[in-house]
Amino acid sequence: MPYKTSSSAKENSTTSKVIKVMTKAGLHKRNLHRGNYDFDRLVKAEPALSAQIIVTPNGLSSIDFSDPYSVKILNKALLNLYYKIKFWDIPKGYLCPPIPGRADYIHRLSDLLFEDYADTQHNRVRALDIGTGANAVYPIIGCTQYQWQCVGSDIDPVSVSNVVKIIKENSILENKVECRLQNDSRRIFKGIIGPNEYYEVSICNPPFHKSLKEAQAGTNRKINNLAKNRAKRRQESELTSGKEGANKLNFGGQRAELWCPGGEARFVKDMALESRHFSSQVLWFSTLISKKENVRWLRKNLEKVGAEEIKIIEMKQGNKQSRFVAWTFHPIEKRHEWLKSLCN
Repeated sequence: MPYKTSSSAKENSTTSKVIKVMTKAGLHKRNLHRGNYDFDRLVKAEPALSAQIIVTPNGLSSIDFSDPYSVKILNKALLNLYYKIKFWDIPKGYLCPPIPGRADYIHRLSDLLFEDYADTQHNRVRALDIGTGANAVYPIIGCTQYQWQCVGSDIDPVSVSNVVKIIKENSILENKVECRLQNDSRRIFKGIIGPNEYYEVSICNPPFHKSLKEAQAGTNRKINNLAKNRAKRRQESELTSGKEGANKLNFGGQRAELWCPGGEARFVKDMALESRHFSSQVLWFSTLISKKENVRWLRKNLEKVGAEEIKIIEMKQGNKQSRFVAWTFHPIEKRHEWLKSLCN
């Protein structure tokens, strides 16, 4: 058990140490998805993928990444081949995230713990995934790659029920992953973190739209960009704005997964404010940030609640740039003490 502290987070502090980390372009060195997809091996892992494969003008195998079903089947194959997940499915219309980028987040959180204490015992690490959705991708990767003990939470009963089924159908996840229902949509950590529970990391991919209308507009932009890219490769585009399917949410997604009142800015502010009340129970809080301007907004709120250290980790995979912010209320010597306690 981590050390106990009676001190509370400093309020109205502006002395937080801020570190910006620019990672090398490309996926993390421990990411299993570096390089091109090996479709021969993936089809062996999930035969249904064979019917979804297309050939690009360059003669390479691929899938239609604008088609939610194709993406889901690809995910099933990836999870089976690389993470030994024999059963995985999500309800129709639910978020089906791209796995390589999600894996990068987990690997870089692992680096965060290693930086604090090189001998971190990862099989003793407890991770909390806020808004795990119906897919449970973060707990799956954390559990299978680092033997983390993972707790997922979500406000959607259908998502929680689906994750419970995934856990039950995969022995590799049993007794290592659990999922809890958040009954209060106004809360993030309260009602999920028990009074005597401690977590080394928290994970979050927050809803970043303010409304369903905004989410649909964002999806249409993605679909149009995919269509333009396909046209550049001299492929026939089936995704022009006037055709059926143009208003589908790319990769799926329900309200809690894609939007909330106030969007990403409001969500991460609430997370920052609530995190101070659990400062002694979580070593490193973290969240992905979709909109770059919200990094400064989150940093401002974290300084207000007295975060000891804030890390902004920039990532780049291909043409896509992403980032997550991690923060802690513990000075480095206390972080050493906490992680060292995992070795006892």
